[in-house]
Amino acid sequence: MNADLHPILSCEEAKQFEEDLFGCDEDRAWDAMVCAGAGVAGAIEDDFAELGGLPAKGRLLVLVGKGHNGGDALLAAAELAQRRPGLRIEVWFVPGERALRPLARRALETFAQGLGGRERRVDASTVAASYDLVIDGVFGFQYRPPLDARSVAALAVVNALDVRLRASVDLPSGWDDPGAFRADFTYATGSVKAPLLGLTNAGRLRLVDLGFPTAAAFPQSRAWVAGPGVLAPLGRLRAAASDKRSFGHLFVLGGSGRYPGAVLMSVLAALQSGVGLVTAFVPASLAPAFAARAPEAMWVGWPETPEGGLAMEGMHLWRERAARASALLVGPGAGAEAETLALLQDIVRSSGVPVVIDADALQPELVRDLPVASVLTPHAGEFARIAGGRDLRAFSAGRNGVTVLKGPLTRIDDGREVVHSFAGGPVLARGGSGDLLAGLIGGLLAQTPADPKGTAIRGVVWHGRAADRLARTRGAVAVRTTELLDHFAPVINRLQ
Repeated sequence: MNADLHPILSCEEAKQFEEDLFGCDEDRAWDAMVCAGAGVAGAIEDDFAELGGLPAKGRLLVLVGKGHNGGDALLAAAELAQRRPGLRIEVWFVPGERALRPLARRALETFAQGLGGRERRVDASTVAASYDLVIDGVFGFQYRPPLDARSVAALAVVNALDVRLRASVDLPSGWDDPGAFRADFTYATGSVKAPLLGLTNAGRLRLVDLGFPTAAAFPQSRAWVAGPGVLAPLGRLRAAASDKRSFGHLFVLGGSGRYPGAVLMSVLAALQSGVGLVTAFVPASLAPAFAARAPEAMWVGWPETPEGGLAMEGMHLWRERAARASALLVGPGAGAEAETLALLQDIVRSSGVPVVIDADALQPELVRDLPVASVLTPHAGEFARIAGGRDLRAFSAGRNGVTVLKGPLTRIDDGREVVHSFAGGPVLARGGSGDLLAGLIGGLLAQTPADPKGTAIRGVVWHGRAADRLARTRGAVAVRTTELLDHFAPVINRLQ
């Protein structure tokens, strides 16, 4: 099991795991809380970069419950205050300060010592109208509905405030109750609890890795979250005796008069995947301009249909070169002409190499009973078209390969287990981001054709982390999709 795949636990599993891990050793539990506080603070700073950074003299509100989540939130606030002495911090003890449990009280003492009395206690009558940051630590995974009246009233006040970033520790307080805390980000500490994945008010999800040995403790888990460590193989030195043939040869078929740019974006991403060679088969009218834009690829001009797609008469171009391919990508920008789809189907079924199927090539007849290992990369609409009413697990079961269901929470499923990626965000909600992902996965698959699942996981995480870096560097609004290409290299070179 990959050391950076983290199991998704039920609340009962999480409770039992922590009891087994800490037992009655309060010092071990405290060390984990300190680690969680620092981890949440660092993750908040990373995500606040998307808004230009947490202001040095900003205003922070901490919502504190009586248990571990309250302690985590206090220690995260203390860490942020240490980094920014001008930060104004206000604390709201939602169930009352006297209700604090021992570790939460210890966290409060540490928090108060670190701030030297400059924090301010607030309640519904004294809370400010606006904050730069609110950290929600009222309830954690041991919460049991319904919300009590005091919490309902407090959360209603907080949800109505003007806040730039709302952060929850572990789970948003109240979970899916109508009055629950509405988070922009939720930071799962140590492990991801299963209810988090279905909460619309959880915002974007992050795992704060506390070094818990959960992968080893739950070898039978069927649901995982991928961490950045899955990219470690990409950062290793390459063999000194390597040449371009050492790193695979990707063939790409796509492009049309209607969607000319999609296949170019896929090729550009593939060229940055580390693949040794890329050959792209595109409509003949597009090849010269594309060759000028990306001369590293070999561009083969293909006969066109009357509508500018790939015509069946070009099959000889494929047959002449097919033996050189180690992986195939079909679909980006290809359009949905019957002739083009029939061509792609013939090629996929005769290629003998693993294939990434994307965009308009995601058709029921094309993806059915594939003889080669496949990586399918649908978004929700495309998945509905090919799944025939089945859910992701049922659709993926028994298939030769994996399905990458793209969305705010991308899932990679091989029919036996599912891996989630928390990387990425709304910066990817623009045309072309899927074309870049398809090219990246295709290039990786050409290098490791025997591992379509690992390839898909690495491609999704790499793409998502590049998106996070782009948003933190340039924001999520005034950017172009192709700017993502500039962030692939820094991600694997550990430049943040």
